[in-house]
Amino acid sequence: MSLSDKQLILALKAVADPARLKILRLLKQKGQCSIGKGVGMCACDVQDHVTLSQPTISHHMAILRKAGLVQAEKHGLWMWYRRNEKSLKELAQAMSAEI
Repeated sequence: MSLSDKQLILALKAVADPARLKILRLLKQKGQCSIGKGVGMCACDVQDHVTLSQPTISHHMAILRKAGLVQAEKHGLWMWYRRNEKSLKELAQAMSAEI
């Protein structure tokens, strides 16, 4: 399935920011989640790895979620995030085909 122009633009804008690109790279690492998940991280784990405030991290995560590049689940008091590998693969394919 190919991305629409609107989806492609939204995803490219999301990954164009250095902080969001760093977050996507962090989420790729395994065993970094303090709530025991094998992949992904909760917001507090992301905050430990980047020099941004919790509200700023939440803002960046919302942009990544809206672009479909990150999935989130509530676990008790924590918000757990993981990469949406299918969407990231579609983005790579769309960039290869469109650009």
